[in-house]
Amino acid sequence: MAHSAIEAPHPAPIHSSVPGLSLAALGVVFGDIGTSPLYTLKTVLDVTGTERPEPAAILGALSLILWTLIIVTSLKYVTIALRLDNGGEGGILALMALLRRTYAQRKSLVMIGLFGAALVYGDAAITPAISVMSALEGLNIVAPHLERYVLPATVVVLVALFAAQQQGTERIGRLLGPVMLIWFATISLLGLRGIVQHPEVLWALNPAVGLRYLFSGGGITTLLVVGGVFLCVTGAEALYADLGHFGRAPIRLAWSCLVFPALILNYAGQAAYVLAGAPVEGNIFYHLCPEPLVLPLVILATAATVIASQAVITGAFSMTRQAIQLGLLPRLQIIQTSAAGHGQIYLPGVNWLLMVVTLGLAISFGSSSNLAAAYGIAVSTTMLATTVLLSAAMREIWGWPLPAVILIAIGFATVDAGFMSANALKIAQGGWVPLLLGAFICCVMLIWQSGNDAVQKQADEMQIPIGDIVTRINSGAVPRVPGTAVFVARLTRDVPPIVVWHLRHIRSLHDSIVIVNVISELIPYVADDHRTEVREIAPQVWRVHAHFGFMEQPDLPALLQRAHHRGYPVDPSNVTYFIGRETVVSRDDGKGLPRLVERIFSFLLRNSSEAIEYFHLPRDSVVEIGRQFAI
Repeated sequence: MAHSAIEAPHPAPIHSSVPGLSLAALGVVFGDIGTSPLYTLKTVLDVTGTERPEPAAILGALSLILWTLIIVTSLKYVTIALRLDNGGEGGILALMALLRRTYAQRKSLVMIGLFGAALVYGDAAITPAISVMSALEGLNIVAPHLERYVLPATVVVLVALFAAQQQGTERIGRLLGPVMLIWFATISLLGLRGIVQHPEVLWALNPAVGLRYLFSGGGITTLLVVGGVFLCVTGAEALYADLGHFGRAPIRLAWSCLVFPALILNYAGQAAYVLAGAPVEGNIFYHLCPEPLVLPLVILATAATVIASQAVITGAFSMTRQAIQLGLLPRLQIIQTSAAGHGQIYLPGVNWLLMVVTLGLAISFGSSSNLAAAYGIAVSTTMLATTVLLSAAMREIWGWPLPAVILIAIGFATVDAGFMSANALKIAQGGWVPLLLGAFICCVMLIWQSGNDAVQKQADEMQIPIGDIVTRINSGAVPRVPGTAVFVARLTRDVPPIVVWHLRHIRSLHDSIVIVNVISELIPYVADDHRTEVREIAPQVWRVHAHFGFMEQPDLPALLQRAHHRGYPVDPSNVTYFIGRETVVSRDDGKGLPRLVERIFSFLLRNSSEAIEYFHLPRDSVVEIGRQFAI
């Protein structure tokens, strides 16, 4: 009755129509990139240092923005990246796991994926601050005396946003798509209003206009321009990361038919407004709107930026769960906020950490223009990491010819490296904050992996040959007591130390013994037919290899119930779970981990969430056994 093969299940059929899913994707996938017109063009034109930029600068900036959207978002992510899924899931961690499945020995690719994923947290912290603040700055146009209330209002909105996370997003999620549909329709109309007033702006569709402007400045000016242009694609990673939620067809439909045209129209309209002689002071976006409608537009923009921020925060929750299941982060408390949606989760620790960093950024920088100076360094580095992993996948998974892969990789890497170099200028202006947060997360991942490997190695040394226990059981030397005992163990062979400890001190075993090894697979979901491998290793003693994907959370009682239904003599109503509570100390022989690494790992281990919660175990049926490992 053993299952030996583990395969990625086919994604469940999606019953919603593609247009319906495209509408839902507007709020989750395109919130970040869809609100970038609030600050992108103004940031680029501010590089000129003049209130009335030259027409060449205006058209050049617009051309660079349009072609960046085409190359980075449309070509790299929508056309290529969305085709590389791991069991239907996308994102840099899913891509890294896909490559680890096939080429586990290439640790360099794993390191690139780890670093890129860690930097996503930096983007998740700064996106809510810059988005909400840029929207509320429209109050300056409604009534200039309200300017002093922009920052306090931003803080209030951000606190409310993070405080609401524990309620879940299932109900509010139904409203996200329609609100963003109104948003994209609105910015399209505003853009058309500007284009009609100055249609010459359409010359920017010629890429030569952008290249001429890019190379006319030279030196620092060119890098500053590139750094500003990059803001228009900071949400492009979400296209790939949310692949599993909506599928590639709905995302491509929404991007091609609505989001991309709306962005082009609005950026062109803003450029036309400035080209007509209007100053770039204040927020260019709001100047496109007739004055009586500015206040409603501010309200709509604030709602859109809150939705964009919600999408980023939810993405951070989802990526954290992936990292935990892949063994990259310690166990954290994960609260399922909806029984209907697997992705509806809440992680209190991640939420409050992001809130503290986001509020700190908003208060310390004070305006969206200042925040823009620090925005982009983390996500541009992540995009370069994604390019490296995509290139490896195109060659090694798709089997594309090496010359074609090299050509595509050089093209995308040149663009990404240019953006990363330009954003490197922002490090001193505040870009160090998201980089520091990303570096911190990356160090935690590496330390957690190193500590786990050291504990696993020592656990291997403590195992007892299965033959010794079998001999004792067969001879009748081990008394059996009624009930079922489930031992959750690290080892996947022989008898784990937790069973030996129990037998040594209790001197008996239950009638039914189940040794469960929970194995995290490098696929998002494991099909039920391949969930478990069961083998009877001694009379009434079973070893169960329980496989879970990196988008799943183990539920051992449910697993035991299924085993009972399949005919195994285990009694789910009379079961005791035995789990280990591990502590670590330094090795005395000096051959263990560096002292600092061991101390940090020990701290993470002590503060990780309880195994009882992680495995969904009933508290009144659990016995914890303390074990010490010298690493």
